[in-house]
Amino acid sequence: MDQGEALTPSGLRTPRAAAVAGILFSLLLGVALALIRLSVPADPAGPDAWLDDPGRRGAVSVALNLVPFAGIAFLWFIGVVRDRIGRSEDRFFATVYLGSGLLFVAMLFAAAAVAGGMLTDPALEAGQTPSAEIWGLERRITFALLNLYAIRMGAVFILSTATIALRTRIIPRWLVVSGYIVAALLLLGVNVSPWATLLLPAWVLAVSVDLLLTSVRAGRGDPERAAP
Repeated sequence: MDQGEALTPSGLRTPRAAAVAGILFSLLLGVALALIRLSVPADPAGPDAWLDDPGRRGAVSVALNLVPFAGIAFLWFIGVVRDRIGRSEDRFFATVYLGSGLLFVAMLFAAAAVAGGMLTDPALEAGQTPSAEIWGLERRITFALLNLYAIRMGAVFILSTATIALRTRIIPRWLVVSGYIVAALLLLGVNVSPWATLLLPAWVLAVSVDLLLTSVRAGRGDPERAAP
């Protein structure tokens, strides 16, 4: 078997694996963020604003349990997309791409860990209201980790991914342009609306669907966009 034949199966599987991982990440993170935004008020007056509601507290708990699986899927997405780029990878943008992706996952996990600590406060387990001072501190730390750091690292990841894709042509130009727009909105306007954070999983979902369609075309022998 020559080298070309050996590489063909991997070339067909890699974009499909990236697509599946990206779709899983987008759905899991999108659901987690939506549950948190719907359950936790944007600026609650105190911890009892929603913690006394078992439904809201349970929704936040479900969201936090989805975050680790979203992070795992995102790491898989990073790896298989990088493999898809192959020898066309630019070292500078590859470093920014990998570093921002890892930092995004780390900050996301840190925010989820702090939020999870809020739900396991001993006062809640005793049926009491948590200290307003401790509640306020933990809430500010959680939102800072998520909005100031994790989401902005996600924006840098999108920016570097779009730039690499522009050079390697692994995704259509309209996805590249939309990636720049989404990255700018997340970097500069994430504080305008809490729902802006959903732009990140939405863009990854669009890229993943395109990679999946490309893989299906390649599997059917359609030469159009079968190779970067």
